[in-house]
Amino acid sequence: MNDLRLAVVGAAGRMGRMLIQTIPDTLGVRLVGALESPVSPELGHDSGRLVGVAENGVIVSADAEAALADCDALIDFSSPASTVSLAPLAAERGVAHVIGTTGLSTEDLGALVAAAEKTVVVRSGNMSLGLNLLAVMVERAAEALGPAWDAEIVEMHHRMKVDAPSGTALLLGEAAARGRGVALAEHAVRGRDGFTGPRKAGDIGFAVLRGGTVVGDHSVIFAGAGERLELSHRAEDRGIFARGAIAAALWTRGRPAGLYSMADVLGLSAAR
Repeated sequence: MNDLRLAVVGAAGRMGRMLIQTIPDTLGVRLVGALESPVSPELGHDSGRLVGVAENGVIVSADAEAALADCDALIDFSSPASTVSLAPLAAERGVAHVIGTTGLSTEDLGALVAAAEKTVVVRSGNMSLGLNLLAVMVERAAEALGPAWDAEIVEMHHRMKVDAPSGTALLLGEAAARGRGVALAEHAVRGRDGFTGPRKAGDIGFAVLRGGTVVGDHSVIFAGAGERLELSHRAEDRGIFARGAIAAALWTRGRPAGLYSMADVLGLSAAR
């Protein structure tokens, strides 16, 4: 079988650079495109040189049409605006869209649902195996313990991260809400300041820390009467996200159109 042809969206970002480094070392895939915004200073540069390795002949470009014409799948860690603009273009051409972009609004997610009617879309707030296993554990714990146990999600990332809570924290919050059979939007508490009064039963709280070069730390705390359960994941290397995204792209091959998650890719959906 021929290598899966991949184009990286957000090529000059942290994850884009990691993907460009990782793809050549992964069997079954080949880098054919590196997309950036029209105002990126990296346009026209060789993507290999961009990440500090030998030239690979894949030039950083803003031409989405050309990239889509030459690839089987997009791996997209860019911005909500970029992801949403690319989704219908990929759908029209039957190009799979693997999305690790965070900060997507409800309206943005609706655009991805529409695109998934025509092509394979894999979206996750986190692409790591360990984290997605954690999400399954959080869902099961929330279901078993019920709302009598207070649920709090604590996350920390590097100082340059622009969205909060992180997409991963929201993924874990959704898992807790799903376990309880409720909608996260109706129970999430994203910030506390001043005289807030006592904690409401059933709340799912979020605490956000930013600083240094932390790749990603996430903990879900279930606090009951006289006891506490803490489930945690610490990412030490962005390579875990790149490898997960590439695995997701390989998984899309031959799949029917639809919106999928990393739980589907990893065969964990049945465990939920």
